[in-house]
Amino acid sequence: MKRIFTLLLVAMVAMTMWAQSPLKRVYDESVEPLQQIEAAVERARQGSKHVVCQVGGNWCIWCLRFADFIDKDTTIAQLVADNYEYIHVNYNPRQKVSPELMKRLDNCGRFGYPVLVVLDGEGRVIHIQDSGLLEEGKGYSKDKVERFFRLWTPQALETPTTH
Repeated sequence: MKRIFTLLLVAMVAMTMWAQSPLKRVYDESVEPLQQIEAAVERARQGSKHVVCQVGGNWCIWCLRFADFIDKDTTIAQLVADNYEYIHVNYNPRQKVSPELMKRLDNCGRFGYPVLVVLDGEGRVIHIQDSGLLEEGKGYSKDKVERFFRLWTPQALETPTTH
């Protein structure tokens, strides 16, 4: 009986591990972040878009979860593709560029990681989003994430509000 229980336990653990696919590593650690940002700003300027910098790293499970979430939700993925140059900016506190990177992005690290920094087509920081406010359980809220991306499109900022 003990042997059967052990075999069942091992089988359940194996199935659980097999069922969980690892999250894709989205941060390219070989890219120089400041150059990456400037290239995205130039593409955004040419395409009349904004830039969203998802700052974090492959070391951050919430960073990978957010990238996976927006990639798999077709509505959000299309919203992002239509309105933003979306980049994953690798932050490594041990790298020399980190203080310059944080200065360029208005000290966005104070919110934790991932943090989302919206830049306009001229490269100015126009919003920093604490991603913790977009969480729901062990993931992200579709409504909150979609609302964030809709509120910071170039068109949303050009449209006068009515009260």
